[in-house]
Amino acid sequence: MTITPRNNTNYLYAFFAGLFCALSGLAIFTEQYFLIAIPFALLLFYDGWQHRDLVFYLLIAALPFSFEYNFTAGLGTDIPDEFLMLLVTILFLAYCIYSPRAIGKETLQHPLFLCLAALLGWTFICVIFSADKQVAIKYILAKGWYTGAFVIAPLALFNDKRKIVRAAIVFTGSMLLVMFIALFRHYSEGFSFAMINEAVSPFFRNHVNYSAMLVCVLPVLAAFVLLNKNRNQRLLLVILIIISLLALFLSYARGAWLALLAGMVAAWLLKKRLLFYSYIAVVILLTVLIFWFKSNDRYLAFANDYKTTIFHKDFSEHLIATYKLKDLSTAERFYRWIAGVRMIKDNGLTGIGPNNFYPAYKTYTIPAFKTWVSDNPEHSTVHNYFLLTTVEQGIPGLILLLILLGTMLYYAQTLYSKVTDTFYRTVAAVSAVMLTMIMVLNMLSDLVETDKIGSLFFLCISMLLITDRNSKAFNTKN
Repeated sequence: MTITPRNNTNYLYAFFAGLFCALSGLAIFTEQYFLIAIPFALLLFYDGWQHRDLVFYLLIAALPFSFEYNFTAGLGTDIPDEFLMLLVTILFLAYCIYSPRAIGKETLQHPLFLCLAALLGWTFICVIFSADKQVAIKYILAKGWYTGAFVIAPLALFNDKRKIVRAAIVFTGSMLLVMFIALFRHYSEGFSFAMINEAVSPFFRNHVNYSAMLVCVLPVLAAFVLLNKNRNQRLLLVILIIISLLALFLSYARGAWLALLAGMVAAWLLKKRLLFYSYIAVVILLTVLIFWFKSNDRYLAFANDYKTTIFHKDFSEHLIATYKLKDLSTAERFYRWIAGVRMIKDNGLTGIGPNNFYPAYKTYTIPAFKTWVSDNPEHSTVHNYFLLTTVEQGIPGLILLLILLGTMLYYAQTLYSKVTDTFYRTVAAVSAVMLTMIMVLNMLSDLVETDKIGSLFFLCISMLLITDRNSKAFNTKN
């Protein structure tokens, strides 16, 4: 007898119903009530398996709308995107096991993928030697589902241009919707600098996170303009870019403005085939400057006046204070940066461990740089991702991170120069510009550790791998 799809559905329904009844009885008997969730988890996995694409697009759409939620003082997450990251990771890893050719052996052996694997491998070693292993394990687990959701899943999913475009539209549309909500709420407050954080909550912790994701949307919108042939659609996209620039200005985030400028410079350097070499030059220059500031204790000349270093509610005063190094956030950064640099001496090889900066840094601080917010009730970190990586994962961690970033820019530059397909050439350019923006933002923040920017960082890696694979740029041997 032939089994029809309807019969298959009936058998599946009977299986889940029977499993639910059996586990409900077992849960009541053992008082382990979490067992009741097992059939629902299996059903969610089964349904997600049938619609993997939709689950991934749902994750992309959820990124701008997700918010932080703390279950306890020590346990928090981002809802709903971190749950979706975990689901997407499980689904696509299972799919890759089921269909080993989904990604391809060549991609897994790609130098860029190997650089990422080396960095994650070193992070795992640092977890073993970390001061507080519990929080370090949470860190490496989170890195696991970030990598699974934003590197492995796109590599398995994006086998044609339409799916890449669809994901870009979903992400851009979702972020623009949040932007319009924030603009409307900010308008009701007279676009006040003091109220910008209220306007972007609960979707973003503060205006810095909001502006960081907003500025990363701009190269995607620019790519839509370049690739779109419809005049009316191009006009609409240009209008959206203008509104986004206005919203970026009204976010009052100096770091995002600087990132926008850096992105424009990166686009020019990319066209001139100088982006990778510029990255090398900047790394050398910053290394020399750091040693110069540290020698003879020159950094002590930048100690702030505790009484005059305050938070300004007027943005013009805020900018003036920044220029004079009397702005509260700038002064607090110096306070933590100096502590971070001093920590490296004692933990130079494996670092103090992932997520271990906060419990240990205060013993390394210098009182001359203390500010009104140095008590740090938010438990925030050093506000420089490169320094944070060095403190928590040692000098090898920083070197591996710099190699990964350099490799990304190298492939973005090479792909942009070699690829003849306009679409994939544009994807390489967007990845390069967005990565440059993210690097600049992370000179003043630790945004790779957030769901908003961390997701985009890993997506840049996957998009470069996909561009290389799908464009066949490197199939010919030099």
